[in-house]
Amino acid sequence: MVAAATASAVLNADEARLVQTAWAAVKNSEVDILYAVFKANPDIQARFPKFVGKDLDSVKGSADFALHAARIVSFFTDFINLVGNDANTPALDTLLRQLASDHKNRGVTTEQISRFTDTLTGFVSSHAPWGDNVAAAWAKGSEANLALVRSVIDG
Repeated sequence: MVAAATASAVLNADEARLVQTAWAAVKNSEVDILYAVFKANPDIQARFPKFVGKDLDSVKGSADFALHAARIVSFFTDFINLVGNDANTPALDTLLRQLASDHKNRGVTTEQISRFTDTLTGFVSSHAPWGDNVAAAWAKGSEANLALVRSVIDG
């Protein structure tokens, strides 16, 4: 298996704060985040049994959609809150490995994970304070995390 570092081991405390501040600006937009991901990636929507084959605009206002969006955003919130402290690296590693394993078992590809991440990054960058320093920290953390997820899914 390919060893990869999580964002905790990659980002210093200042970089972690930049990522955390950007995320804090969007984390309450759960439905809009998931809507943006599904809108840009209909094949990803098709991976969610409750939403497969359904019109995105009609499910956006449903309780199921809001609940699933909250679960996804909650995962990212918990994860991002742990970044930047090397003592949290084992927890972050466990979270990422479990996420990757769960998604591998559902037939999700690393390409879909990458596109999800790209769309999420686009959402954050257009809805949060975002400059070159934030973009660099976000990219640095994302690349490390995606490397670990890919190693599990493609493993």
